[in-house]
Amino acid sequence: MKAELPPLEAELRRHDRERFLTALFAPAGAREALMALYGFNLEVARVRESVREPMLGQIRLQWWREGIEEAYLGTARQRHELLSILGPTIKSQGLSRSHFDRLIDARELDLAPEPPADMAALEAYCRDTAASLVWLALEILDAATPPARKAGEHIGIAYALTGLVRAIPFQARAGKVFLSKDQEHPAPEYLAEIAALAERHLAEARALRREVPSAALPALLQAGIAAHHLKRLRHSGYDAFDRRMLAPDGMLAGRLGLAALMRRY
Repeated sequence: MKAELPPLEAELRRHDRERFLTALFAPAGAREALMALYGFNLEVARVRESVREPMLGQIRLQWWREGIEEAYLGTARQRHELLSILGPTIKSQGLSRSHFDRLIDARELDLAPEPPADMAALEAYCRDTAASLVWLALEILDAATPPARKAGEHIGIAYALTGLVRAIPFQARAGKVFLSKDQEHPAPEYLAEIAALAERHLAEARALRREVPSAALPALLQAGIAAHHLKRLRHSGYDAFDRRMLAPDGMLAGRLGLAALMRRY
């Protein structure tokens, strides 16, 4: 009989299985903090889908912003289990406040009526959300060296770009595709351009492998996940609605385990 996961980990496994699995490869002393960080990200990422009006979403994001501020001031109330875990980690690991602020601020764009204006704006959004998250994970792992930070930036952007493409079918059903003004079926040419950008970022990250400390690996395993989904996207003809893009990835845990064993991202 399998032991039940703590509620925080069970929620993360259910709604962000990929990051949940990468956190399992972290040292035991850092694992809970990583789970809490990824849980925090999950909460702010789904603000958009949990409210009907942008103003309500802004209020919710402000609630999280204030919770993070209290954690840094050491005056945190029992707002949320995630913050009670992150608070001590913020102090012990000296987590950068700017990364949290940038991540939350960028999530306000989720509430905007228009998609990013161009590819540069989309890239900046991915950096502020996903790369900021990787940087915080590196700090938790005590592995935020300059090469690791640079690799993490590229990996965060690539992972976020592929994630946005994968989310298109679900967003289309809700009537708002974040990537494009075409709310039903973004053009394959546009998705191919996004994929090419993601692949360039992965190549830049992997060029730094020899300079990145092995302790950083759990924060960077998202690279292999992004690469796998980009391969699927190519095989689908850059159609986000293709069944190959929608199928569950049954080999994910095995591929992550192999990457961890080989110490490669």
